[in-house]
Formats: sequence, structure tokens, C-alpha cells
Amino acid sequence: MHVSTLLASAGLLGSALGGLVPRSFDVPKNNGFPNPSDSGEQQIALEAGGKLPGGGLPKSLGAGSTTAFQLIAFNELFETAFFGSLLNNITKGVKGYEVPGDERVESELIIRTILAQEEQHAIGALAILKSAGKYAPSPCKYQFPVNKLDDAIFLAETFTAVVLGALQDANVVFAKEGEPEIVRLVSSVIGQEGEQNGFYRIHLGEIPSESPFLTTVPAAFAWSALQLFVVPGSCSKNIKEIKLPIFPSLLVNGGPIAKVAPKDQKLKFQANLKGFKQAKTHYGKSDNLYITYTSGQQLPISVKAEKVRWNKDTVSLEAEFPYTDNILAGFSHAALTIGKGFASADAVVEKTLAAPGVIQVRNAI
Repeated sequence: MHVSTLLASAGLLGSALGGLVPRSFDVPKNNGFPNPSDSGEQQIALEAGGKLPGGGLPKSLGAGSTTAFQLIAFNELFETAFFGSLLNNITKGVKGYEVPGDERVESELIIRTILAQEEQHAIGALAILKSAGKYAPSPCKYQFPVNKLDDAIFLAETFTAVVLGALQDANVVFAKEGEPEIVRLVSSVIGQEGEQNGFYRIHLGEIPSESPFLTTVPAAFAWSALQLFVVPGSCSKNIKEIKLPIFPSLLVNGGPIAKVAPKDQKLKFQANLKGFKQAKTHYGKSDNLYITYTSGQQLPISVKAEKVRWNKDTVSLEAEFPYTDNILAGFSHAALTIGKGFASADAVVEKTLAAPGVIQVRNAI
């Protein structure tokens, strides 16, 4: 199947921003997830094709490692809700998710397996946090702004690309805090998520291996992106124990995900900075505003903001997308920054006013 047209005018995910999604979703409750009994865990393992890691759980975690695992656990819980709802839609033949004949059996098996694998990831991350005596996030309610199978697979490919970038960042933290066994564990998850994304990309008519070096994503940007899928007010108050900032959303061509052609072009950006204290001193100004792109393992690429317009708390602008010189294939993300010349993706975070704006460059077979 080929990727369908993005949802009109607001772009894919626009309805999430506008609060137009009428339904909310929980994590699946089958087999006692996310706190299964031994027999429940055995059933999840059978469906996932593998058991939880056999090594001992850590009794302590550094501050950075704690935050990294809290982000991982939060994301995995979200993914179980997404794939649980997707499996339900395919199984029940919901309009937009119809799969004919033998393909339906195959599709159900694939998504059921992925769901169980994400459940294993979540159970493992939560167990590590609990063993170390750290806050382990509980599920929220989630919203998924898609109503067709191909749009759902495109969304899965996109958030998995974000996860693959965030896990790189997590491994750096684990290495700095002297956790080599955790680096090994998380590296195995990176490979597994990469296998998933190759499948999604084939389904979408894309070359399965996106690029030689996948795009890194700072933890704060991944955390901010995840908020788009959370029903406001549905998380426990303890969620504030996850010590990561939430940046204002940066819309690209009208939505937080822009699918663009592989060529040089101008992109349109918009952000509502209301309530973001760091932005106050920059209201009405344009002289030091940049769009900073992160793609692959390249150094951040900053492009001067053009046609900057302020309307109270909202800033709109345009910026060049320098595809040709930088070969910005596949997944990139953009940040509205103060200044340029960043030495790393992590350095971008400190000067960011809004992020991430997700950009997907089509790489068709």
C-alpha cells in the first residue's frame, strides 16, 4: 500500500493540536499489562518472540540515567496504546483499516507481535526504574490523529524514527554514568526498533534503510514531541518528576510533521510561545532567529529566519531547507533557535524557543 494524502490543511497531527480527536485510548490490559503476573508475562513473551533480559536489575541509577529510563518507559507505554488501537482497528475492520483476505491475517500477526514487543520494552524499563527506587511513570490516555491504515503506518514510522534518535542520546548518558550493561541492553532495542521501521518504510513504498547514520534526537525534543499524543490532564501529577522541559510545538507547513520532496525549498514555520518564559525577551524581534535542522549525525545546520511576523504570542516565519548541499534524506527535525553555530544537537536545546518540527523527506522505491 502507498502512503495516503496527509490530512487536509492542518497536516498530519493537526487534529491533535486542535483538540479535534474525539476518542482517547488506554494501554492494553491483556495479560495484566503493564504489571503482568508470571503467567501473563510468559504469554506476552510468546507473542513477542522473546523473554525479558535475564541479567540482574540495577539497584541504583544516576540522575541522567533515571531521566532517560523515565522517558523510555513513558514512550513505550504510549506505543503500546498506539499499536493496541491499531490492532483493534484492523481486527474489527474499522473503516479506513480494511485489509483484504490473507493479508489481514498477516497484518494482524505482524501488529500483534510488535505490540507484544513494545510491551516487553515497557515492562523492562519500568522494572529497572522500580528496582532502582525511582519514579516509574504510569499510563496516561492518548490520542491518535489518524483514520486510515497508511496514515497510521506513516505515523508509526515517524515516531519510531524519533525514538531511534532519542535512544542514541540515552546511550550517551548511560555511558557517561558508567552503565555498560545498560548500553548493551538499549543497543539491542535500537536494533529491534530499526527492524520495525524498515517494515513500515517498505509498506509506505520507501527504501527500507533510510540513511547511513540515523538522526539523533535530544531527550527534551523527544519528550516535547510525545506531548502531542497525550490527552491533556490524563497523566498522574507525579509525571512532573520527569525532569525534562516541554517546548512549544513548532509547526512545519501547517503541522508538526511535514512530508516534503527531496529538493531545496522554503518551509513555513509557526509557533505559539505563550507561557514559555525563555521566549519573552525575544518577542517582536527577528534579527537573531534561526531555524536549526538536525539530520543524521551531521552538525546542526542553522538557516536565517525570513519573513518573520509576530502576532502577540505567535511567531510565523520561513526558512530555506538546504536539501542538496546537506543531503537531508529521510527524517530531520527543526528547532526555532536564538543564534547559530551549534557544536552538537544537545547544544541546540539550550537556545531553543520551539521544537521539534518534524520533517520527512520522501525516498521512494
